[in-house]
Amino acid sequence: MKKGIKIAVPKGYLFDQCLDILKKAGYDIEPLMEKNRKLFIYSGEDSIQYVLSRPMDVPVYVEYGACDIGFSGKDVLLEKESNVYELLDLKNGKCRIILATLKDCARKVKEHYGHFGSIKVATSYPNIAKKYFDRKGIQVEIIKLHGSVELAPILGIADEILDITSTGKTLEENNLMEMEEIVVSTTRLIANITSYRIKYDLIRNFVNNIKNVIK
Repeated sequence: MKKGIKIAVPKGYLFDQCLDILKKAGYDIEPLMEKNRKLFIYSGEDSIQYVLSRPMDVPVYVEYGACDIGFSGKDVLLEKESNVYELLDLKNGKCRIILATLKDCARKVKEHYGHFGSIKVATSYPNIAKKYFDRKGIQVEIIKLHGSVELAPILGIADEILDITSTGKTLEENNLMEMEEIVVSTTRLIANITSYRIKYDLIRNFVNNIKNVIK
């Protein structure tokens, strides 16, 4: 594997889309499709080792050199602020980070801020939230949640949520309305800075193969 590359592949909603691109680019994805709990998967034919990871951990593994390259959503890259090379926008996995509140509470939120000078925002993206509200000059109490962020306004622990959405269906089903779009996220191919220098030919060959597919 010294002459090969390690690739971090996110589990979850990006997994199938990453596999589709790898397959179209001519890479053997059969080992990745096996129904087991393996997190390290070898593809000897391509001199590649795949590392299955939580989406939020992909930039961390790449930054610290555990993986040479990886697939990561732009939302995760913005949140983690990892020191990696962003090589390619794959144009898939599109979603948006938005600010939302209960449909009948938009006016109340503004009144609350006018009276108390701050608002409570629940999110899984505290760094993105802090930067957004700092730019707006708005005082905010950030409540970090790891899932079901939509529940926060319903349960009364937050005035607004800053969360990711793709179709808006979850917002609608929970009586939430979008207030503002903060960023559009797509899948990016990233690389470890040192690996990119040491394994330049291997990584560039991989990038070119992927680039031919997304064109």
